[in-house]
Amino acid sequence: MTRANDTADVVVIGAGIVGLGAAYAAVRRGLRVIVLDRSDRPVGATVRNFGHLCIGAQGGDARRYADTSRELWLRLARDAGFWLRESGTLVAARHRDELDVLEAAAHDGGIRMLDSAELRRRAPLRAEGLHGGALIDADLQTDPRTAAAAIVRHLAANGVDFRFRTAATRLADGRVDTTRGRIDAGVVVVAVNHDLDQLLPEVAERHGVARCALDMMRVAATLPRPLDAPLLTGWSLIRYGRFAATPQAAALRERLHAERPDLAALDLNQMYTQLPDGTLILGDSHATATAPAPFQPEAAFAAFLAEALALFDMPEPRVIERWQGVYAKAPGEFLVDRGDDGTLVIAATTGIGMTCGLGLAELTLASALGRAPALEGTP
Repeated sequence: MTRANDTADVVVIGAGIVGLGAAYAAVRRGLRVIVLDRSDRPVGATVRNFGHLCIGAQGGDARRYADTSRELWLRLARDAGFWLRESGTLVAARHRDELDVLEAAAHDGGIRMLDSAELRRRAPLRAEGLHGGALIDADLQTDPRTAAAAIVRHLAANGVDFRFRTAATRLADGRVDTTRGRIDAGVVVVAVNHDLDQLLPEVAERHGVARCALDMMRVAATLPRPLDAPLLTGWSLIRYGRFAATPQAAALRERLHAERPDLAALDLNQMYTQLPDGTLILGDSHATATAPAPFQPEAAFAAFLAEALALFDMPEPRVIERWQGVYAKAPGEFLVDRGDDGTLVIAATTGIGMTCGLGLAELTLASALGRAPALEGTP
């Protein structure tokens, strides 16, 4: 159905986690909000991830956004009624240099070192080769497949006007032309992640935005006890900012790449989360290009299964699903761009959108709107 011209204080283009965060920030300030998305529900990176909110592994701006996100996730889970747990994150160290990185990062607080016995009480891991590990206190876990849909329902119930299957076609001077009519807006927020190159190609080119494609899978596994938190490994320690910034991480990276060039070629982040139904999410690999190939190499999935069997005390799992995720990647971790026409472009340009997206949107919108803080007691 085509609508007549409409108006809103804030028009958000994109219903992924950053767009939902922008809508949340605006409606809590008493503004009329319209959200546009060309799909009929969130189907992108916001639902194709581990559900791991990796707060304590971030550094710099990412940690600032992540800390803000943490409070917003807790509030939304309570108000919108979706599953979320204050799980922390476990890290399994299978080499002395992995413990070195963890110990260096732990000096800043929020990370508790664990011996092998305590780690195995919390995670069903094989004893062979396990040197110990750590618990990152601040982290959360959710189920991305149910969380995004619940947030949409909650925001819609509190006045946000969602217009799915509606694409933005042109932006100009506080106006959004769409496939269902024109909307006049006080502020336009573009939160379309990697599809920025389709709507605003000059902005994407200026910031060097490409696409990162990743492979993931979900398995049914027979574990002797549940995995009570997301689990990271040494491959994660050379990826997340707080760990990768330590001097010890360089030696770890060199050793991992020398020992396992096959996994290095996949740009592996070997990590795991267990969903409420008991299934495990395994992954993930990474490949960056302007338009990544849609074809998923079986070598990546074989590696995921082999590494899981070497780590967990379990028989071979049964594969339930495989999928490809795609997210924006650029030289910086975040993109915040304010055009001459007032359009605000925001994106997480690395694989920490679920962790940082709500906070990125909240803090960016608070600054851009120049209004009073969010109203207490609002959604």
